[in-house]
Amino acid sequence: MSERERKNLIEKVKTAVVKIGSSVLTHGDGSLDESVFNEIAGQVFKLRHRGVRTIIVSSGAIASGMKKLGLLNKPEEVDLKQAISACGQTELIRKYEEAFSEFGMNVAQILLTREGFSDRKRFLNSRKTIRRLLEMEIIPVINENDTVAFEEIMFGDNDNLAALVISLTEADMLVLLSDVEGFFDNDPSKDENAKLLSMIVEIDSRIESFAGDTFGRTTSGGMRTKIQAAKSAAAFGVPTIIANGKRKDALLSIFSGMDYGTVILPTKERLKGRKHWIAYTLTPRGKLVLDEGATHAITKKGKSLLPSGIRKVEGEFGLGELVSCMDSSGVEISRGLCSYASSEIRKIMGKKSSEIESVLGYRYSDEIVHRNEMVIL
Repeated sequence: MSERERKNLIEKVKTAVVKIGSSVLTHGDGSLDESVFNEIAGQVFKLRHRGVRTIIVSSGAIASGMKKLGLLNKPEEVDLKQAISACGQTELIRKYEEAFSEFGMNVAQILLTREGFSDRKRFLNSRKTIRRLLEMEIIPVINENDTVAFEEIMFGDNDNLAALVISLTEADMLVLLSDVEGFFDNDPSKDENAKLLSMIVEIDSRIESFAGDTFGRTTSGGMRTKIQAAKSAAAFGVPTIIANGKRKDALLSIFSGMDYGTVILPTKERLKGRKHWIAYTLTPRGKLVLDEGATHAITKKGKSLLPSGIRKVEGEFGLGELVSCMDSSGVEISRGLCSYASSEIRKIMGKKSSEIESVLGYRYSDEIVHRNEMVIL
């Protein structure tokens, strides 16, 4: 991508979600690095005067808590992680407050759980709150609410949380800052010949194969979660930049259109609000295995899923919950909101829509998943 193309991409950005990893915010011993907070605040201040509003998704609560409590390794137990995060969260937000106050800016702490994204009304209410904060020129600092999240609803990493915030806020760009220069075709810490990719047009199986996990003393995720996040943002029509947040003026370099980090371009066909919410925000509660006819009708003809095309139901889920639709070979072809519960579908699968009422004694809908409540993957 040329410098002019980068600048054209950057010039369109009015609101950016910037995820800052623990590796950026901490010293080698895990303690929070005040100079980094001051550096970030100064750059966000300058970006504001360029007309770019910034939403921060911050890691660092667990790292901060571990340092405060004298722990050397991150525990495996969820409740202990929650306790450590609660201890560290107060210091983390205090560092942001102190840094931004030097530039006359206020910050607001927002703690989210996946439940808050899954409920459509709560999702929209969170959007209104963040929009109002931005209108008031207050910097939202978002983190996962580790203290109350259960294991099955935790994001697990703040890369994916940042991608969900893109959908929540309808921001124009996702920036993922860590301690690496960008996305490489191999692990640069293990392969000295690993090549930095300055641009990724499409996240395909080849790109996904390059992405690996990184589980450090205070960090989790790695490039795998960054690619997942970028894929979600791309589907929403938003580009992602992965870059080294440890370098001086990293954000200013990015928003000046410099050849810095890796740019991941958005997909040509953007999933609109509700469809993106269905595909990337909700967690599937079960699976429906389809026959070849139903698979063809959904993927090639844009049809709804009828009971006659279902061969197997996996998992337990209720009416209105998200399910994955799989072809006969086990490949996920779509996701959608179910018009019937799993127990009901088991009774009517393989039957015609006209038979639903005679089997169940009632009929909510002719379709198991209506095409308007479905996203093709």
